[in-house]
Amino acid sequence: MNAEKRAAIFRRLAEENPTPRTELVYHSPFELLVAVILSAQATDKSVNAATARLFAAANTPAAISRLGVDGLKPYIRTIGLYNNKAKNIVATARTLLERHDGAVPRERAALEALPGVGRKTANVVLNTAFGEPTIAVDTHIFRVANRTRLARGKTPREIEDKLNRTTPGAYRRDAHHWLILLGRYVCKARRPECWRCPIAEWCEYPDKSSSPR
Repeated sequence: MNAEKRAAIFRRLAEENPTPRTELVYHSPFELLVAVILSAQATDKSVNAATARLFAAANTPAAISRLGVDGLKPYIRTIGLYNNKAKNIVATARTLLERHDGAVPRERAALEALPGVGRKTANVVLNTAFGEPTIAVDTHIFRVANRTRLARGKTPREIEDKLNRTTPGAYRRDAHHWLILLGRYVCKARRPECWRCPIAEWCEYPDKSSSPR
């Protein structure tokens, strides 16, 4: 895909949704961090349902630390892999208190050193909480990037690196949100809804669907 098509794609996405936002509900960097840890292999809707109860009871590192693993589990029991996630969230809360005065760091290395936080989670926090132009590649973005030919690769890191190199600078901060929403609601895994896709005219997917069935 050439630079002109990429620019046109992101220009159209920006016109359609000038201020894209995550669908996770949060009110602080720490709440966002917890929500993103919980969102692995879970839907944003299920995470929001769990965190609505959790954050009403405990929404700071100190409060989560006081809950402990056994106290946290009842709040997140509906989320997949909740046992391991509970351990990681409590360990992260305690690490934040011990090493960062209870604040979520805005440096990648410090974020990735937290229990349960990998590159994708760090990218989401850096972008959404701190406004950094990072691109977190989840399954939706991996699919959309390969399918449209915006960036082709065999691993999330390969896709991330290519998107960082080729996405016009003016659009890089919001690219993550635009692409994930496109993948979630239009460019779906089983059958992309190309007939209503805002970027269909520039997409290079060879098997576009022309109408709903």
